[in-house]
Amino acid sequence: MSAVAHDDAHHEQHPYWIKRWLFTTNHKDIGTLYLWLSLLMFFIGGIMALIVRTELFQPGLQFVDPQFFLSMTTMHALVMIFGVIMPGFVGLANWLIPMMIGAPDMALPRMNNWSFWILPFAFAMLLSTLFMDGGAPAAGWTMYAPLVLQTGAAFPFLVFSIHFMGLSSILGAINIIATILNMRAPGMTLMKMPLFVWTWLITAYLLIAVMPVLAGAVTMLLTDKYFGTSFFNAAGGGDPVLFQHVFWFFGHPEVYILILPSFGVISSIVPTFARKPLFGYASMVYATASIAFLSFIVWSHHMFTVGMPLAGLLFFMFATMLIAVPTGVKVFNWVATMWRGSLTFETPMLFAIAFIVLFTIGGFSGLMLAIVPADFQYQDTYFVVAHFHYVLVPGSIFALMAAVYYWLPKWTGHMYNERLGKWHFWLTTIFVNLTFFPMHFVGLAGMPRRIPDYALQFTEYNMIETIGAFGFGLSQLLFVYIVVQTIRGGEKATAQVWDGARGLEWTLPSPPPYHSFTTAPEVK
Repeated sequence: MSAVAHDDAHHEQHPYWIKRWLFTTNHKDIGTLYLWLSLLMFFIGGIMALIVRTELFQPGLQFVDPQFFLSMTTMHALVMIFGVIMPGFVGLANWLIPMMIGAPDMALPRMNNWSFWILPFAFAMLLSTLFMDGGAPAAGWTMYAPLVLQTGAAFPFLVFSIHFMGLSSILGAINIIATILNMRAPGMTLMKMPLFVWTWLITAYLLIAVMPVLAGAVTMLLTDKYFGTSFFNAAGGGDPVLFQHVFWFFGHPEVYILILPSFGVISSIVPTFARKPLFGYASMVYATASIAFLSFIVWSHHMFTVGMPLAGLLFFMFATMLIAVPTGVKVFNWVATMWRGSLTFETPMLFAIAFIVLFTIGGFSGLMLAIVPADFQYQDTYFVVAHFHYVLVPGSIFALMAAVYYWLPKWTGHMYNERLGKWHFWLTTIFVNLTFFPMHFVGLAGMPRRIPDYALQFTEYNMIETIGAFGFGLSQLLFVYIVVQTIRGGEKATAQVWDGARGLEWTLPSPPPYHSFTTAPEVK
């Protein structure tokens, strides 16, 4: 009874409706805002992908003109990376890190509010380019010069929206580092933190290191277009390949920014449903740190075909292959955690296992791409598209879904519908493989990426991919239904929720009070 009274007392302190959501400094409210934004952008980015796949259902040009097709591939990538995966994981960080380390809130609550509210304006600016003269950016998400400099009126909007997204990420990262380093409960040493907290601490440092690099690269593009500089213009003494180097120095650590929080999520879920502690905790922490360090010295593997010296090719090839070692350690540890555990297969665990299997497939195709002579063949084909979608969809997106199923009962106080959750899992997994697995074959057979038309021999595979893409997209409507249904009611969740769950967040009632820990818990 006392817990209930305590709960009400806290709920009186926050404003309601518009004021609550606009001005909130509460980590749970801000986490919720991030997660809803991520879900909204997931459907916007998904519709763009379906436009691309509809055009590719058959060879020839059917529905959209090539310029708009390229705009869709470009915008789909920008929305999915900066609008879905990153805000999704920042939302999880906001919700979970204070509860996991026994803190009352994030260290910098007002900045937290600001770092979220920058984002809707950034995406409004990016999406507004669809309605401008010359159309939305169509140079690929990598924005390579000189192609991107041919963008019309949309160009400065593209640059400034990226600045805003980067600013939001940097503010969020500073806040996460400040919270983790300064607000842990007494007794929680760094090596006692949950792995989700560790992966986010390392990710936050990556964000602070590379976001300014992207900002610099797009600002140089801006001055090349409007202020007469020649950073990337060969006629003025610049070098278009310089842009690729600067971009990928951001872009490769960015790939790990998108996946490291997933590792933290999976490392929380697998021990719970295996009912065993995580195998090799310390090695997981060191592996995460090693991946982050190596991510800074492999960027040119995206550029093997630009004409690098042999020493450069060899260095980047071996450095890239080296990343397989700490990643392999993580996969081994997850499997070892499950080994002889008392496993049950609730929806979060199904997504976690699918993550491990399918992410490993993506990792193997990445190793193939790391080998220079082979990469000359794979470069800019659908094999690359297959590789990074296997890493990002069953990787980041599956981890986000697993996290939602795992923590949603804690957030809402209601259990989700397990049968519908399993339906969602199986539909999603089947259609993901139907969409992206055939891309390996068409890629190896030489189908280039980012083209609206293709040779006749690729027709059947492209039809299968398009059917898979529509199936995957429609399956996500079931996900929205499950989430909304859980928020609105359902079977009451206990504080513990899952019988194998360990960690401070499970000591709080479900749903947790507005301020999680008013007095810091002791960690033994």
